Amino acid sequence: MSETIVILTGAGISAESGIRTFRGPDGLWEGHRVEDVATPEGFEADPVLVQRFYNERRRALLDGILPNAAHTAIARLQREWPGDVLLVTQHIDHLHEQGGSPQVLHMHGELLKARCTLCQAVQSWEQDLSAESVCTTCETAGGMRPHVVWFGEMPLGMGEIEATLQRADLFAAIGTSGQVYPAAGFVNAAKYAGAKTIEINLASTGTSEVFDEHLLGPASEKVPLWVDTLLGSRKGK
Repeated sequence: MSETIVILTGAGISAESGIRTFRGPDGLWEGHRVEDVATPEGFEADPVLVQRFYNERRRALLDGILPNAAHTAIARLQREWPGDVLLVTQHIDHLHEQGGSPQVLHMHGELLKARCTLCQAVQSWEQDLSAESVCTTCETAGGMRPHVVWFGEMPLGMGEIEATLQRADLFAAIGTSGQVYPAAGFVNAAKYAGAKTIEINLASTGTSEVFDEHLLGPASEKVPLWVDTLLGSRKGK
């Protein structure tokens, strides 16, 4: 029976492509308090600020940012591994898809999608959002927001993630801080299920001691080597 792999990626995997990580050491996200731009309360208090913030991020993402070798290596693993490979990302960019990944579970939403708070429809969205934006499903203005999971909201796909972790043989966390839950607890769930665990990151994190194995260094270097090793081990069986 082929082994099941669960991969969790965070902001660190996209940093080498030029996308800044979520939060700096000063607690700010590109000059803004997280509470102001990444919570339902922040959106309610100042929707213009929040829409402008994500409009700027969306424009930057579409301005020539490309996947790196870590993204393409994971896509290769998904295509060539004989068992299941569930790719879960905390990041809201589309670089995994651009890198060739056939399936990506965006637990924190997607920057290139918008959600209507009036009818709950989710749609692809590459232009700016504002109070005047019209939902293409209910054809009503005034309810559009970024399809991004903010603090205080439930991450997406948790049922599928938890079920797959329970049968995982290998769990890998790549470019994650180990600080944001529930994702930071995935390694514990995987270990409880008997999975081998590996962390690939630039430096140790708050959950490093839980992992069985560590690869420290840039994701664009370490992930392709890791994938080569995994696929090479299968060829010998």
